[in-house]
Amino acid sequence: LTAIHPKLPMRHQDETFLFYTTKLGFTRFGNHFDGYLMLQRDDIQIHFFAHPTLNPLTNYGQVYVRTSNVQAFYDFVT
Repeated sequence: LTAIHPKLPMRHQDETFLFYTTKLGFTRFGNHFDGYLMLQRDDIQIHFFAHPTLNPLTNYGQVYVRTSNVQAFYDFVT
């Protein structure tokens, strides 16, 4: 095995795109689809699918993204 690409629910595609690109430094890759979003940063890819009725209080999905320098990443996002 060499990689994993999580597929996560999103309530709002535009808001998800803006957060991950402006706050976390991801970029869009692949084709653009309504209700599906593919983002990448370095060797990390995250896919999102539309789930407009998702309740964040009952969503238990999680993904851990590891970094070799948490301080540098924190400085980047703040």
